[in-house]
Amino acid sequence: WSSPIVMVPKPDGTLRFCNDFRRLNEVSSFDSYPMPRVDELLDRLGKARFISTLDLTKGYWQVPLSPNSREKTAFSTPSGHWQYTVLPFGLHGAPATFQRMMDVLLRPHQAYAAAYIDDLVIHSGSWDDHLDRLRRVLSDLRKAGLTANPKKCHLGLAEAQYLGYRVGGGLIQPQTKKVEAVRDAPRPNNKSQVRAFLGLAGYYRCFIPNFSSIASSLTDLTRKGQPEEVKWTPETERSFQALKKTLSSAPVLHAPDFGCPFILQTDASDTGLGAVLSQTPNGVEHPVVYISRKLTPAESRYATVEREALAIKWAVLELRYYLLGRSFSLVTDHAPLQWMAKAKNTNARVTRWFLALQDYHFTVIHRAGASHGNADGLSRMWSGWTTRS
Repeated sequence: WSSPIVMVPKPDGTLRFCNDFRRLNEVSSFDSYPMPRVDELLDRLGKARFISTLDLTKGYWQVPLSPNSREKTAFSTPSGHWQYTVLPFGLHGAPATFQRMMDVLLRPHQAYAAAYIDDLVIHSGSWDDHLDRLRRVLSDLRKAGLTANPKKCHLGLAEAQYLGYRVGGGLIQPQTKKVEAVRDAPRPNNKSQVRAFLGLAGYYRCFIPNFSSIASSLTDLTRKGQPEEVKWTPETERSFQALKKTLSSAPVLHAPDFGCPFILQTDASDTGLGAVLSQTPNGVEHPVVYISRKLTPAESRYATVEREALAIKWAVLELRYYLLGRSFSLVTDHAPLQWMAKAKNTNARVTRWFLALQDYHFTVIHRAGASHGNADGLSRMWSGWTTRS
């Protein structure tokens, strides 16, 4: 056994030592240990008066690796052939292994403490109880030989950030905005931008009563003979706002069901990235979260395959609390990414991005661009559109 080494630049200019375990992951069984349901954890935290969050220092490295598994993590350097004695980053079974350990460790404290991988939380209704519970949990962490990172620990807060939400004092507020990418979609300026928005809306037309009628004034703007620069009217504004409101509310938008597999659809244009997290609870696809962002000037100069890979990396990490430790489908309209995810690529930048996703277990599915209108529409919202909505 010998997995390649990749040195990844860090923001401070130093290098991070990484291993490319994609080949090893391909021949390894996926550990389907159940991850905590984020919604249930948040329900418990929403009413808490005091919350403390702990982050374990390089959590995986605190887990000893069984002797018969060590040789499989081997890698070679000019100074010799080496293997890990602790759980390395990049194995797709690592999240489940770590979660299982934390569940066992916190079992005596399950009424007031929980962990999502290496993110621990302790909650209480009174200050005295909170101090006592914090001591109990920290004592058991010490007995287990686990250490927390003081710089990332937050103790005795009335409100805290946990799993992408702000919680406490009756508050449960997502930090990742679920619908703003659609709700704040800028007004189109030209026919291409109108088509992009209609591609997003039309993808979910089966949930929108009278879709053709509502969208008719926008559809008319895209017809042959119409000027490239569209003429906006009160009627097109009403259609635009009505479709945005419908897309960002039920029955189109669904709350996440953590017992149902997720589908992540991503896309990149010349100017932006877009993604839709969806589920099919009843055999029909419903969106759960929409996200989009503008490309930086440097990113806009990337090759097409690099922009598409960047969209995948950005979306997975942005939605990590929905996806980590769960099998999901990743849908892209860029066919080469199917084999790039399996380590057959030579593009160093794309390789580094896929290495950052080794902890995640997903299957890349190609979908033709004509059937990829939802994510495509979100990625094109940054193509010189007016900021007025």
